[in-house]
Amino acid sequence: MKYYLGVDAGGTKTEFLLGDETTELARVRAGTIKRMKASEEEAESNLAGALNELSAITGTAMQSISCCCIGTAGEAVPLVVDWLREAFGRMVGGELILLGDVEIALDASFFGKRGVLVLSGTGSNVAGRTASGKIVTAGGWGPAMADQGSGHFIGLEGLRRGFLAIDQRRVSSLLENVQAYWRLDSVRKLIEFANANPAPDFSRLVPLIVRLAEQGDPIAREVLEVAGVDLAYLVQLVIEHVRSVEVEPEEFAETRSHFQVPNIAVAGSILRHVPRVREAMTISLQRQHPDLVVLAAPADPCVGALWNARYRP
Repeated sequence: MKYYLGVDAGGTKTEFLLGDETTELARVRAGTIKRMKASEEEAESNLAGALNELSAITGTAMQSISCCCIGTAGEAVPLVVDWLREAFGRMVGGELILLGDVEIALDASFFGKRGVLVLSGTGSNVAGRTASGKIVTAGGWGPAMADQGSGHFIGLEGLRRGFLAIDQRRVSSLLENVQAYWRLDSVRKLIEFANANPAPDFSRLVPLIVRLAEQGDPIAREVLEVAGVDLAYLVQLVIEHVRSVEVEPEEFAETRSHFQVPNIAVAGSILRHVPRVREAMTISLQRQHPDLVVLAAPADPCVGALWNARYRP
């Protein structure tokens, strides 16, 4: 019997999925093991605890794993990659595959076939696979350079638009609610706190902004709609990248009208749990591609990681 381990190493949590050749055996969740988000001691503790739990549930020794696939944002960052390789090398047997978080989510929906995956959680990224298997991407450059439509974006953009609303003489309770959430007693202290180094975790403001949007706050609604439109723009870029790979240059101008747009899958906490962002993204995309299909069920990235551990060449 061979055993395989799929890992979705996110910015705030990590999911582990253990399976044999055909069956999912156990799944556990732990805190982050991403070294950009946690100290070495915290990451090590979270990893060891999750692996011990998997062993206790299934009776499977982690050194008996044939292949482990980890999907993570920052898969090109040495601090992330080097620690993952070293820690899993000590604790888990077999081959180790490191992929981007968007690629394992892509494979969770399309299992190596043609399609586009848009991921929005703490960060964001979009990837597509062409008919020939080539991966094309847009976004995913991190919170300072990109992460459009992500939890980080929504929290930070909420603050930016909240302060702009002061200059515009628009009414919004967003800043007042953020002050209460962070237990700050003045706008001046809010400015100081938001500009601190290191910065606060802006993604934690998402539930507050979603609640205010549901209550009708115009600034909160705008933030969520902009997040969806920005994600749609990245998806459109990836669709065009797919087309440029699949269509010969001399035929490019004639193919736009009958090019088969890939199906779109979604993943991540924002697109899973914030309908207003997903709806804004879908509406924006369908204005350009009326027949575009967004799959109803969100992708389960751990399933994609396990699939890669089993079948990746």
